Amino acid sequence: MVKTIKISVYSLVNPTERVERVASAIERIFPGLVINIEDNRIEAHGGPDAIENFRKLLREQRILDSARSVMFEGKIGNKIQFSLNKQAAFMGKLSIPPEEEPLGSIHVQISGSDEMIDWLAPRTKDGRPISEISLAEVLRDV
Repeated sequence: MVKTIKISVYSLVNPTERVERVASAIERIFPGLVINIEDNRIEAHGGPDAIENFRKLLREQRILDSARSVMFEGKIGNKIQFSLNKQAAFMGKLSIPPEEEPLGSIHVQISGSDEMIDWLAPRTKDGRPISEISLAEVLRDV
């Protein structure tokens, strides 16, 4: 059986927000997602290639430890769930709020293998990854 990684993202659009800006915020973090807009809700989905930029941003912003912690807190079976701040995402930055924000958040669910968190946010020492695994290792046959 071949493993895969799937990502689902959704966000409500408040009356004070523009749909295009919220969709753009999602696209800046997860480029390549298929985006569906209905009324005041944006839903998007995709595969592992849409997660590469998110993975890169975790390293650039040096937030691997905090992201890893949040991912484990939101782990249910082979899925991880967390939220992102809309305003930060619009600027191409990651900010993971501890709870739903007053103006709403971008909700993310990533499903895949048990190694997925190690690929996205590996263990670190002094802020640097101890070891990295490749996407091929995460997706390898069982």
